[in-house]
Amino acid sequence: MRAGERRPTLADVAAEAGVSVALVSIVMRDAPGASATTRERVLEVARRLDYQPDSRARLLRSGESRLLGVVFAVQHPFHDDMLTGLYDAADRIGYELTLSAVTPRRDERTAIAGLLQDRCAGLVLLGPQIPTAELAALAVRLPVVSMMRGVRHKAVDVVRTDDPRGLHLAVDHLVALGHTRIAHVDGGRWVASAERRQGYREAMRRHGLDAYAKVVSGGPGEEDGARAARELLGDPPTAVTVFNDLSATGLLDGLRRGGLDVPGDVSVVGYDDSSFSRLAHIDLTTVAQDIDTMATMAVSRAVDRIAGAHIVHRETVIPPRLVVRGTTGPPAAAILAR
Repeated sequence: MRAGERRPTLADVAAEAGVSVALVSIVMRDAPGASATTRERVLEVARRLDYQPDSRARLLRSGESRLLGVVFAVQHPFHDDMLTGLYDAADRIGYELTLSAVTPRRDERTAIAGLLQDRCAGLVLLGPQIPTAELAALAVRLPVVSMMRGVRHKAVDVVRTDDPRGLHLAVDHLVALGHTRIAHVDGGRWVASAERRQGYREAMRRHGLDAYAKVVSGGPGEEDGARAARELLGDPPTAVTVFNDLSATGLLDGLRRGGLDVPGDVSVVGYDDSSFSRLAHIDLTTVAQDIDTMATMAVSRAVDRIAGAHIVHRETVIPPRLVVRGTTGPPAAAILAR
């Protein structure tokens, strides 16, 4: 169908096939009541007109909404990656997704309100920012699954990565390479920033590197990483762990513009394993979140709640893994000592 053209309706198919709308509906639902000849003629017309049944409307008319609403932030590439996993997980069990985006001019409450108007059966929120009390009040109306953020309330289900563990993996990797002066660029007040900062401090302490620990205020965006790079250039560490991959790309650019080589002078580890981190010109060592498992668990939990299933464990915590690429290596002093 070309842009601007009206989408063919059930009535259009009926008129072209010379049958009633009710009979077309029977054929589209694969229900009994139409002869083989009529069924074949209706389906041929539907194909020719490129008619696509509105399954969402059908479900709403039947009183059964197999529809999950998803709130995501357009400025975070990892949310895009997670949406792919959620679509796959929902499709496997016969559910559909409807999306509502958070943008610089559209806040999370507005995004959620739009989904409530769509009569979704449950909500999956990616990194929700609103207070716990609001999430709990929302969960009274319909099942709510918070992804990538822990929520301390029994009404809200949680599917998240073990974020402290992710920073343990990152620091352990850098220490094994010979680094001691390892800094951390955090996510400011963003979801999971405190947990990742905690994991960094725990790992530095475990390796006896408290004296070298340094946390630089950052954020979730590329500009936050670039700002952190400018702060670090005065007395650069030999390695940096970063709140997420997007901030890490800003850090990489800032370090290189400041005359430092990565990983020759400074090693960098991101977080998320976003799809862009695998590009050849970025090649970022990063902590991967298990998108497929997280998406499957989130959709399954929402559907279980919709069905009224008894849930024993409200929170599901999934282990991360380290993906080593080209932005980490031994510190320069270790290379020279060889």
